[in-house]
Amino acid sequence: MLDIPKTTLFLIESLDGKITTGDVDSLDVDKDFAQIPGIKEGLYQYYDIEKTTDLVSLNSGRVMEKVGANSKNTGYVSKTDIDYIVIDNRPHLTLDGTEYMAKKSKALYLVTTNKNHPAYGPSQKYSNIKIIYYEKEIDFTNLFTRFKKEFGINNMTIQTGGTLNAVFLRLGLIDTVSIVIAPSLVGGSKTQSSIGGESIHSEKDLQNIRPLKLVKNETLKNNYIHLVYKVLNS
Repeated sequence: MLDIPKTTLFLIESLDGKITTGDVDSLDVDKDFAQIPGIKEGLYQYYDIEKTTDLVSLNSGRVMEKVGANSKNTGYVSKTDIDYIVIDNRPHLTLDGTEYMAKKSKALYLVTTNKNHPAYGPSQKYSNIKIIYYEKEIDFTNLFTRFKKEFGINNMTIQTGGTLNAVFLRLGLIDTVSIVIAPSLVGGSKTQSSIGGESIHSEKDLQNIRPLKLVKNETLKNNYIHLVYKVLNS
């Protein structure tokens, strides 16, 4: 058994498993669902449930970029009690985005393989920025172990995109899946689904499929559904 934080993958998706509304970054579920009659009326329930998630939130730099973190470092930034973990190699977070996240977070853990990431500058100014650097690629099993042993993180909510979700799932790093299903069908072969990454190519690869045990099935208002599953990693 891995000695890692208890992790919950939390997301909103369409009935066909799409976590975005199209195949370009300008299209986003949070923004676009709020404009569509028949979907927008019940969207608030997703945010209500989100408020009950763990006080440690793991995101990707790409997600932070999509939600506008790079343009929010203006004026007063309200501090929260949330520790944010951001996986960001490219980088997607700019200098302004990093400073905004530092001001907003109780602690900001920036995980990267990029020696020139903009976070290195603000880390000299903001004591709550902790940079976790990996030489060539991020060893996520090692990283999750460090979260618990070095930083005392016992519970963590994951809200990343399909590619990282797939990596975490294949490595057995997700304990619980909490999904809000919006009453919608999005479609599109290139539109991100909740679990992306490499496809299964052979019968041998079937061992990478994770069975689930239903823990909760709640019918919400406005045709929304909330499902909670335990991931049977063993």
